[in-house]
Amino acid sequence: MAPTGDDDHYRPKDAIAAGVNGALVTGGAGLFAAAIQNSLQKRNVGAWGIFTRGGATITTFTAVGGVYEFSHRAAANLRAKDDHYNNAIGGFLAGSILGIRSGRIPGVLGWGALTAVILSVYEYTGGSLKGFAKDPNVDEYERKEMLRQSRRRPIEETLAEVGEGRSIRPPGYEERRRQRLKETYGIDIHTVSADANA
Repeated sequence: MAPTGDDDHYRPKDAIAAGVNGALVTGGAGLFAAAIQNSLQKRNVGAWGIFTRGGATITTFTAVGGVYEFSHRAAANLRAKDDHYNNAIGGFLAGSILGIRSGRIPGVLGWGALTAVILSVYEYTGGSLKGFAKDPNVDEYERKEMLRQSRRRPIEETLAEVGEGRSIRPPGYEERRRQRLKETYGIDIHTVSADANA
């Protein structure tokens, strides 16, 4: 991600505030997950079971979010660049916290590497699940109309592939249907107009 100014000078970010904010957000998500785990227990453990039985979940969520946000911003400040390598550094440290629960070094390194790869590839490919960012100078309506014009197919081509019937009624459909029924079953169908005088 390029800096948001006209010049190429990097502007440092507050890593501590980002770490605290990330810890609060993911800690809230951990509290929610622990509450769901507590409510699904077969025996009644009480409201404090959220903290006594789900404390590890809350702690892990809080630590992962705080470490990722802090290390991501700190790496950007130390390198004076805002790119996908910062996400890899933050992802490795945050993923390592997930691996600590396994209690083995390969688990720590594996979770760290997996998280680093996922987050750095996500940032490298545009940082959005909706695809690459659109040009802000192009009106969205005009862009969609241009896409429709470039991908529009003639109705004859669509009908040749799909066929008639099933609520697809091109011009002349009723006459062709009447002719097919007469040829196949020998029945002559006459349509009745709704506005005809009785």
